[in-house]
Order: sequence, then C-alpha cells, then structure tokens
Amino acid sequence: MRVLLLGGAGFIGLHLARRLCADGHAVTVVDDFSRGRRDRALAELAVEVRSADLTDPAAYAAIEHGWDQVHMLAAVVGVRNVESEPARVIRVNTLALLHLLDWLGPDDRLFFASTSEAYAGGVSAGLVPVPTPESVPLVIEDVGSPRYTYAISKLLGEAAVLHAARATGFEAVIGRFHNVYGPRMGADHVIPELSLRAARGEDPFTLYGADQSRAFCYVDDAVEAVLRLMASPEATGRIVHIGNDAETNIGDLAKLVLRVAGAAPAIRHVPAPPGSVARRCPDLTLLRELTGYEPRVALEEGVRRTYEWYRRSWTP
Repeated sequence: MRVLLLGGAGFIGLHLARRLCADGHAVTVVDDFSRGRRDRALAELAVEVRSADLTDPAAYAAIEHGWDQVHMLAAVVGVRNVESEPARVIRVNTLALLHLLDWLGPDDRLFFASTSEAYAGGVSAGLVPVPTPESVPLVIEDVGSPRYTYAISKLLGEAAVLHAARATGFEAVIGRFHNVYGPRMGADHVIPELSLRAARGEDPFTLYGADQSRAFCYVDDAVEAVLRLMASPEATGRIVHIGNDAETNIGDLAKLVLRVAGAAPAIRHVPAPPGSVARRCPDLTLLRELTGYEPRVALEEGVRRTYEWYRRSWTP
C-alpha cells in the first residue's frame, strides 16, 4: 500500500509513519517543518520526505496521484500557538485542507485529523454529556476568542471534507483525536509539560486545574484506531472519536508523573487557564462498533514511556 502523510513529520504523523513502515507499506511524508521535526526519529524511518508549504496550491500540483491512502495531519496546534497566532491557525489549517480537497480525485481515500475541541464549547456550556458521543451539537461560545480558532478551523474542516467527498466522490474518514500523548509531541501539552518539570526537580511543583479531568490516549493506541478506521468500509463518511475512555483527574495525573519521576515536591495549586474545559472524555461506542478497537496501553505505562523519553531525549 502507498500512503501519503501530509504533516507526517509531526507527533502523530511520525508514529503513524513508523507503524505503516513496520507493516510493510510505502510511506511518503510531506511537511513544512514549522512544527514537524527533521530529527533522528524521522531519519531512521524508510520513508520518502518532501518539504512543502501545503497552504500553497503549487505544493499539491507537485504531488503525483495514485495513493491508496491520504492522511491529512498538517495543522497549527497547541494552546500557546493558538493564543499567540490565532490568524495563522485559521489561515494554515483552512488553506492547507481546502487545497487538498481541490487536489483529491474520486479514487482517493482520505483520513482527516480533527479534534475533541470541536465540541468543547458544548461541554463548557453544559449542553452536551460527558462521555461525549459524535452526535452532539457543536458550539462556539465566543467567535472572537483566540482559543476557539483551532476548534473553528477543524469544524470548517469537518464540513469541507464531508461535502467535498460527496461532490467529488472520494472516500473520507474523520477522526476526532482526544488528548493523545506520547514521546516526541513537543512540550506544550500536559503530560510532557508535567514530565519535564518533574525531571528538572521543580519544587514547589505548580499544578494547574487539579480538579479538571481528561481521558488520555497513548499514541500507539491512537494510531491503531486510525488504521482500523481506514480499513473499515463502514467508517466511510463518518466522524469518529479516537481516544481512551478512562477518565483521569489532573491532580491524580500529576501524582502519577511525580511517582514515575521518583519525586515528592510540595504542590502549589493554581486555577486552570481561562477557557480550559473542566471535563473531556469520549464515548467510544461508534469506534468500537466499526473496528473492534480497545485501548491497550494503560495510563501508568504510557506515562512511564513518555516520561523516560522526555528525560533522555527532549531538546527544545
């Protein structure tokens, strides 16, 4: 199978590329390397790597057709990026996808990476249940808030993919990722951020939003879900949650990270950042029905793998 990974040098893209190579598939990675990294992990993979700005339609004109799967993973993500450069989030995430949709043909099969942020406004407003199914209404509480630009870009992306697929005839699967974590994901996410501060011996240890909760999914499990969805004809045209439905309190998560790190600092509790959702947990009923997926990596094991990678390998 020939697979094209757009944004494939990023966090999920690298792990997906590694798994596809291990399964014997031919992989081509396209990335602008604004967030994805040309590091040893990428260099060690038997993949073709191309550098391109996917917001430029010329980038797609240079890519040949005839792929068995196309995965759209390219996006500007991360709270710090979203809050500091909201216009860039809208521009990059929208243009890169719209040019892709113009390029796709009726024989293509696309995976589009969306996010649980798509429905986060509904959770904050108390309009949707937790755990949350795919069928809930989608709400943007404040269209002028920088924090919502990522969700807005992915909402537009979901609609654009579904309608373009119907118009053009290509097959599409939309996966909403939920708090995927693991090695090589950068430092702007909760588990790496906690791990790096624990490894540095921070004391007192500042803990933001200890009363909030999330359902964390180790990246290998997320990759397994993606591959199963792309192999499932019944997933075509569907929006499907990808994650782990074991909900974890952030305070308990911090204790786990500190235990893995062998640290016992004093804890300084501070409120969660403004706009942060109090709870997030996916209802995985549809994913299970379509693929038989079950998460395999327990949180303690995933945190241990992630902490050890950041302790040994992280460079800014």
